[in-house]
Amino acid sequence: MFKKILIANRGEIACRIIKTSKSMGVETVAVYSDADGDALHVEMADQSVYIGPSPASESYLAIDKLIAAALESGAEAIHPGFCRQCEEHNIAFIGPPLEAIMSMGSKSAAKTIMAKAGVPLIPGYHGDNQEPKTLKKEADNLGYPVLLKAAAGGGGKGMRKVQTEADFDQALDAAKREAMSSFDDDIMLVEKLV
Repeated sequence: MFKKILIANRGEIACRIIKTSKSMGVETVAVYSDADGDALHVEMADQSVYIGPSPASESYLAIDKLIAAALESGAEAIHPGFCRQCEEHNIAFIGPPLEAIMSMGSKSAAKTIMAKAGVPLIPGYHGDNQEPKTLKKEADNLGYPVLLKAAAGGGGKGMRKVQTEADFDQALDAAKREAMSSFDDDIMLVEKLV
């Protein structure tokens, strides 16, 4: 059992991990950016470490800053972590095996794996052709409303609801910009909005 873990997340997920950790007698370290220094997860944790400016690419997705925060705080593990970097710094990784992360890191790849396993999927397009006209054609075929999702995304970044065909181009541009800014990857999925 770990004595102290760093939670490399924020919001409700971090709060749930903190509650569970406390119930197990494990100390917690929260990380925060300029955007969320007063957030509940920071208040709930035993310790907190500032990791940078508001954009996730400069804070929550900056692996070097999270590793430094873990080392500075004395955390023995990171949840969720970055497998390879944790291993390099003798920090335990709390999460699925590296192989699972690699295969599930892309929503497109994950959908392909799930489809092959016979898991029911929301109708949509997760193919390689990322031409805007192809994505729009797929959305048109699905029927509106649809949801655009960044394949590498998480936390709602790079995600846009598209209510009508007329809204598609603008929503796609915005989703791709946000995905590129947050994940350095603008590959998109199109799903029927349920």
